[in-house]
Amino acid sequence: MRRPNILWIVAENFDLDFGCYGAQHVHTPHVDQLAASGVRFTNVFSTSPVCAPSRSAFFTGMYATTTDMHNMRSHREDDFRLPPGVRPLTHHLQDLGYTTANIKTIGERVVGTGKLDLNFVNEGPLYSTDDWSELKSRQPFFAQINMPEAEYDIYDRQSADKPRVKWVGEEWHPQIATPDNVEPPPYYPDHPVVRQEWARYLNSASGMDVRIGWILKQLQADGVADDTIILFFADNGRLEARGIHWCFDSGIHVPLVISWPRNFPAPADMPQGSANDQVIGLLDLTATTLHLAGGSRPALMQSRVFLGEHADPPRRYAFSARDRIDETVVRQRSVRGARYHYIRNYTEGAGFATLNRYKEKCFLVKPLMREMLAAGKLSGPARDLMQPFPRELLFDTQEDPYEVTNLAQSQQPEHVQALARLRAALDTWVSDTGDRGVQLEPPDVVAPFLDEMHDWFGTPAWAQARQ
Repeated sequence: MRRPNILWIVAENFDLDFGCYGAQHVHTPHVDQLAASGVRFTNVFSTSPVCAPSRSAFFTGMYATTTDMHNMRSHREDDFRLPPGVRPLTHHLQDLGYTTANIKTIGERVVGTGKLDLNFVNEGPLYSTDDWSELKSRQPFFAQINMPEAEYDIYDRQSADKPRVKWVGEEWHPQIATPDNVEPPPYYPDHPVVRQEWARYLNSASGMDVRIGWILKQLQADGVADDTIILFFADNGRLEARGIHWCFDSGIHVPLVISWPRNFPAPADMPQGSANDQVIGLLDLTATTLHLAGGSRPALMQSRVFLGEHADPPRRYAFSARDRIDETVVRQRSVRGARYHYIRNYTEGAGFATLNRYKEKCFLVKPLMREMLAAGKLSGPARDLMQPFPRELLFDTQEDPYEVTNLAQSQQPEHVQALARLRAALDTWVSDTGDRGVQLEPPDVVAPFLDEMHDWFGTPAWAQARQ
């Protein structure tokens, strides 16, 4: 059986901010090209609003809350092993005869970071090679390229000493977006700092597209483009203060574009250049990638195949979870349907303003909003955002795409019914999947993260005064 090559292009921290999705003030011709020759999926949601739990899920096809990988960067220094029957995707693909690769460079050009960020480290080698030049002679291959964008340049561990932490690549990214032409969401104040950061984020999308162009050109040059299925997606939602870390759409809504090559055409129900609005959990990439490779989904895998004539039953809801991130212990659960979005907050008093040192240092919007609130200069959704989260949030994403109007107390019959449906769906999911989030980590596990984050990003003066 002849098998296709499969290439994952994994973006860091993006919502649907690309030209093919209708975004303004970006220049993304290569992502748009992939969408024009393939399919763009519009309702894909990561299982976590932060990288390590999300990546652990789509690399195993299991919810991180089921496998005990739901806390950020956990199990790096203990004897944790994946549960019986749970295996990394690349091991399944190697069994099918695939060469597996994690790519940083093509020639002298940096196209990836080599990032894994998985909450398991004791499963043996995950890839066969990191050398792009080997792939042409070692087909079929599965290659993963983790893009440098969008990210703050933080991994020199010197962030605490910098007046401002720059964005990766900001010195060369195309300057399509400017503080004058962007329109940040209404949950932020209209302020120069907000506009500057929003422009930098959008320009990261344009910059990442340049790197994707390098990759597509090399596929052609190597003569493997006609045999390579390309999946472009992001690991979690947008790199913005109310995005990453939180279960709003801005933190979990991700792009997914699949482009099929000449020698391995798309399924009949996926016409070229179309959009698909089925609800998909990002962990469904695992079973679907195995399916594309000619394999089958293991019986207990929670991931679902979402395309082809042998697709699994489609999801009605996508589920997401947030637990400890860095030193910040906050628990949220999210149920996202095609229209309504329900978020349950389990940590009383927590909210957008809760201390997280990475967010306080890098995301300039957050300390700005603290200052403006203290000065009485915030109003509307921006002021509301600075208050603790209520126990329940319900949004009509069709009427309220920015999710600023909480309908959980609404008496309209449609809202009451939606709330009841989504509450029940979450309760069922928590029970059926064995959600381990109720079991908090012991304090001695969390304490080192507090020290690490203080050394890495510093602690704001207002937080030091409360200690």
